[in-house]
Parts: sequence; C-alpha cells; structure tokens
Amino acid sequence: MAKPPLSMNPTGWFQVAWSDEIGVGDVHTMKYFGREMVAWRAESGQLTVMNAYCEHLGAHLGFGGTVRGEVLQCPFHGWQWNSQGRNVCIPYQDKPNRGRRITTYPVTERNESVYIWNDAQGRAPLFDAPDVFASFDDRSADDYYPQQRLFRPGLELHPQYVLENGVDFAHFKYVHQTPIVPVFTRHDFAEPVSYVDFTITFEGDDGQKIEDVNSGVEAINGGLGIAVTKSWGMIDNRTISAITPVDDSTSDVRFMVYIGRSPDKPGDPGRAEARAADFGREVIRQFEQDIHIWSHQRYSDPPALATAEYEGFTAIRQWAKQFYPDGIGGSAAEVAEVTAQRGFTA
Repeated sequence: MAKPPLSMNPTGWFQVAWSDEIGVGDVHTMKYFGREMVAWRAESGQLTVMNAYCEHLGAHLGFGGTVRGEVLQCPFHGWQWNSQGRNVCIPYQDKPNRGRRITTYPVTERNESVYIWNDAQGRAPLFDAPDVFASFDDRSADDYYPQQRLFRPGLELHPQYVLENGVDFAHFKYVHQTPIVPVFTRHDFAEPVSYVDFTITFEGDDGQKIEDVNSGVEAINGGLGIAVTKSWGMIDNRTISAITPVDDSTSDVRFMVYIGRSPDKPGDPGRAEARAADFGREVIRQFEQDIHIWSHQRYSDPPALATAEYEGFTAIRQWAKQFYPDGIGGSAAEVAEVTAQRGFTA
C-alpha cells in the first residue's frame, strides 16, 4: 500500500485490547502510535495503561513486571509505580524518586473493550467514546448473544479509510452486492462525535425502489478510532469497528458484532444461538470484504468524485482535520504544503 500522507498519530479514543485479555494481576504488552506500552490490572480491578519502560534504567515492564496490589513492580530493581505513573517505592531506599514519572493514558472500558485517549498535545479527553448500546437506546448486552470478534493486526491502512467508508454509498452494491444503492438520510459532522444514517437492504432485487425499503443503519463515529452501528428493520445487530495506528504505516483492526436475542419467539435455544452465530459470521465476512480493499488502497486526493458523492466525502474529510496534529490532515495537498513550510512531518 502507498503510505498515507495523513498523520498516524491522531487525537481520540482508540482500542488497544479487549477487557477480558487483562485479568486482575495481568501485565499486557502492546505497541501503538510508535510507542511501547503496557496495560496492567490492579487487585482492585483498576486498569492502567502506561509507557512500557521503567524510568530508573529502562527495563521493559511488560517482560517480568508484576502487579503488587495497586502498583506495578519493575523486574530489574523492584521499583514500584502507581496508576498515575509515579514512583512510590524504591526497596533499597527510604524515599521514592518523586522527580520522574512514566507517561500514563486516560483509559475507559466499554463495549468489552479497552480504549485509551491519544493526543499529541497531552490534552485531556475532549469527548466520550461511544457505547454500542447506551449511545443509541437503553438496550444492553444482556439483550444480545455474546460478542463475536475479528482481529487483524498490522495492516497497512489508515483509520480515516474506514470512516470514509461510512459515507460511501456506492460501494455497498459492488463490494457487498446489495440489490439497491442505499440512500443517506443523515450526515451530521458538527461535533467530534458524528452521525451517519442510511436506508439499506441486503435482500430483494435491483427492481425495487428505495422508497419500499424499510430497513437501515445508524452509525456513530467517535473520532477516527471507533465507530458503532445499530441496524433496524432487518436482523437486529450492533457492530463496533476500531482501528488503531501501530506505527507510521500500519494499524490494528478490530471488529465486533452482537446479534439480538428474540425471547418472544419460542423454539430451541441452542438452534437460535447457532443461527445468531451464523448471522454474526456473515456480518464479519462483509467487513472482511472492506478490509481487503482498504489494505491495498491509496489515499486519493483530490478524489475524482461523482456528483452525489461530493457532499459526504467533503464533509467527512473536513471533519477529520480536527483530529490531526496542528489541525491539518483532511487533505493530502494541505499536509504536504504545511509540512513543507514548517519543515516537519505530521
């Protein structure tokens, strides 16, 4: 893939793990935004995500570091660090080193996922991460079968490619073989959390009219890192896509699906659950069709748009600019011009 001209260090919430990957006392290693990190869960259940290297002599805390109650202990010399990244104990000295601190990240757990807040300027979170249930209505995970997951690490794609897919009405017919091109009923890019709704069906033939379609999708984009959707009028499902940059060229892709339960319909519970699993796998298969395109895509700028595409793509690229360092990034031409003037790479 051609390296995207967009920054791979955007501001926002990004998924770095699933919650059940990090039990009490666990230390989980990972690399995102070009930084080695660890996530660890204290005995109280509190989760901390911080940079991976001990400020003493640079040992990697993910390789032999241990949770001791509410602190993380370095494997090299036993220095202990708390959830704020502060040194609270040097075992062979009376006082801790109060002058050094390991960088920690704001962290939240929802959608069975671990999200961290990334911001090049070190600002506190500017918006909340969307919830696949609470952000739409009062339904909960109890109303759905267990979450089904896809994880594709280290793909050469940019998070913005995935978000732009949400306004790309034409691809549904050609990538996913929908019988009719969907119609968008809402584009709201006024805030960092944006909304896109569209009418769509996966059944029927190309002779039907969009006016006769009684199904669709509501999508909420929490910055560039997380998108949650709710389907209506068809199989009750919720999805979460989470794209997190690993380094200057690659991202980890996670995708989750919930299929709704139907307690009012009698029948064999085992058969119903198996059917729901089949539906979930089909939703994941369709997402994999998109991944195949994204992971070989070039960022086209300016794109050669059809007239009907102009509004959606213009809106989402303008919206995306707010998440990049120094407010540039929606346009490749703008990135090149500004970075040349300033003599740095965004």
